[in-house]
Amino acid sequence: MKYIILLGDGMADYPLVELKGKTPLECADTAHMDMIASQGTLGMIDTIPAGFSPGSDVAIMTVLGYDPKRYYTGRGPLEAASMGLQLSDNDIVFRCNLVTLAGDAKNIMEDFTAGHITTQEASVIINDINNELGTPNFQFYPGVSYRHLLVWRGGKYLLDTTPPHDITGKVISNYLPRGGIGADQLNNLMKRSQAFLKDHPINRKRLTGGKKPVSSIWLWGQGRVPKLEKITDKYNFRGGMISAVDLLNGIGVCAGLKVIRVEGATGYVDTNYSGKARKALDALKDMDFIFVHVEAPDEMGHEGNIEGKIKAIEDFDKKVVGTILNEINSIGPFRLLVLSDHPTPIRLRTHASDPSPFAVLSSDKSENLRNGPVFSESSAKSNGVMVSPGHLLIGNFIKNWRGFVEEKPR
Repeated sequence: MKYIILLGDGMADYPLVELKGKTPLECADTAHMDMIASQGTLGMIDTIPAGFSPGSDVAIMTVLGYDPKRYYTGRGPLEAASMGLQLSDNDIVFRCNLVTLAGDAKNIMEDFTAGHITTQEASVIINDINNELGTPNFQFYPGVSYRHLLVWRGGKYLLDTTPPHDITGKVISNYLPRGGIGADQLNNLMKRSQAFLKDHPINRKRLTGGKKPVSSIWLWGQGRVPKLEKITDKYNFRGGMISAVDLLNGIGVCAGLKVIRVEGATGYVDTNYSGKARKALDALKDMDFIFVHVEAPDEMGHEGNIEGKIKAIEDFDKKVVGTILNEINSIGPFRLLVLSDHPTPIRLRTHASDPSPFAVLSSDKSENLRNGPVFSESSAKSNGVMVSPGHLLIGNFIKNWRGFVEEKPR
């Protein structure tokens, strides 16, 4: 049996007046996901436990079968696993965004991506920041685009930090790190980065080209190294993770999955959708499990870009889901799961905790028991299948799908 998970990050949304009461997912042309919903099993999954912030870190751990209440320690160390950083139990890892600040006092979060800065430009900046601000205790590591890491050796953990994508357009003073001496040290680093970046050569070049500059680093998402049981050991299979995002790849590493790189994968709307699908099909020749992640719908939700989100969903459906479906029968018995990890509503421009739709198609037609007309939030909700807590889904997806669905009352 082959197991395939295809995840469109943040696809789920709320009805919009601009779309006459429909969601972007309901307006998008999603013929392939609709086919899975109409011929397989359609339902909703609750990926964010009560009390947790609705982020992809918590949601993806849930999708892979890890109860966040037991295993979640923070976002930063998950991304560190993708980079292969050597950490001790006393080290604290922070997510380090490159951001653009606006206003006369440069005190408003204008863009948490610094204009989706290129990885090449960002690597220069992070390495220069490390040379300028780094110490034996504070070390900066370059990642992808605007997403980077700070490792605080023997650092403080119990601090209150805020994701920058939650405060777009807001004054940052209300959201700076809090929690005593440790927070003061982080705020000092952020303030010093602003002075250092003000006349950085990369920023001069970006401003000349009409692009947003990097105004500051933004530190958040701290945590210690998690201790996760590998799903490859638990289910005795070989598996892979395909994503342009260090967070997903780091979770994959912790779960025992092989990280599979795809040329042209960017974590944005210009990503190599088809290349991800082709790599997945190639991997399934030797592996039993593959997880394909596409970040683009989530990025469009953060931007509040309705048309962009619809297009990202359509590209995911056609170029990822469609490519897999066109060849899936040649790989032998399979179960295919397609889902959104959490909503990223256009009107909020950040994540929400609401359940999201999922659909499962099995090559064993006797397992396809609870069909719905289309793949959408409203259709999935009305179908009456709710998986809560969401970490229960994958074990049944792998071991007992028919029995699991039969237990769900209408």
